[in-house]
Amino acid sequence: MAKSIDNKILVIIGPTSSGKTSLSIKLAKKFNGEIISADSRQVFKGMDLGTGKVTKKEMQGIKHYLLDVVSPKSRFSAAEYARLGQRAIKKIQKMGKLPIICGGTGFYIDALIYGLPKTVAPDWKLRAKLEKFSNTELFIKLKRIDPARALVIDKNNRRRLIRSLEIVLKTGKPVPALEKVSKYNILKIGVKRSKSELKKRIHKRLLVRLKQGMIKEVLNLHKNGVSWQHLDDFGLEYRFISRYLRSIVNKEVMESQLETAINQYAKRQMTWFKRDSEIIWSNDQLKIEKRVKKWFLDK
Repeated sequence: MAKSIDNKILVIIGPTSSGKTSLSIKLAKKFNGEIISADSRQVFKGMDLGTGKVTKKEMQGIKHYLLDVVSPKSRFSAAEYARLGQRAIKKIQKMGKLPIICGGTGFYIDALIYGLPKTVAPDWKLRAKLEKFSNTELFIKLKRIDPARALVIDKNNRRRLIRSLEIVLKTGKPVPALEKVSKYNILKIGVKRSKSELKKRIHKRLLVRLKQGMIKEVLNLHKNGVSWQHLDDFGLEYRFISRYLRSIVNKEVMESQLETAINQYAKRQMTWFKRDSEIIWSNDQLKIEKRVKKWFLDK
């Protein structure tokens, strides 16, 4: 059995379209690593173009974990992600390789490396009451009683809005933050992009994915039993394309609204990441490689 590398974990963080995936693969090749995806939607099978999932060709032979692990008709929680992620970390370490966590779902990353806080059990009566409100009403309630959580939540994600309100209303306190204490030796690298550059990258990437067949992907998911409501709950690409497929909006409006929503999502991601002073932000690959090498070789 190979010896693990001093319990080290490299984390590659950044907003959508920033270039995290390609950087993580280059670093994995250079530092004998394997990659654990940290994306709340890439765990689902058949959700490829809509999530920007890395292809086999793009992986360049680097093994990836926590892609395509569950049916899109199922629910998947941060607790389940953390459990499977821990299993992947142990497997990678046993082979004497470096675990590299790469993704933009900050809550999943924190759940994996720090663990989840103790929280309240589901209150089905309270949930039934909250179900009577619209998404806008739920968001306004959350913003009033927990403004910090409202800053980083998708205001159209009904399931997360109700869960956040449930926690606050049951405990009388804001949704608890994770305690930043880990058993691992962690280096966090953030892929830095200017606002204008990121906006251009988002636009270009969206056009490519639409051309590759993203609309057909969403239609196939629905044909295979994923409800329109469930697709809407997935947010972003799946929400707006499903609305187009239901003739709620035309194609031009769909593309415009989707691009706006992706840019707003990138802002929420950065709001989350900016709370973490441990992240080293850079867009210089050589500097990143030198920083990782120093940490990697440090005993």
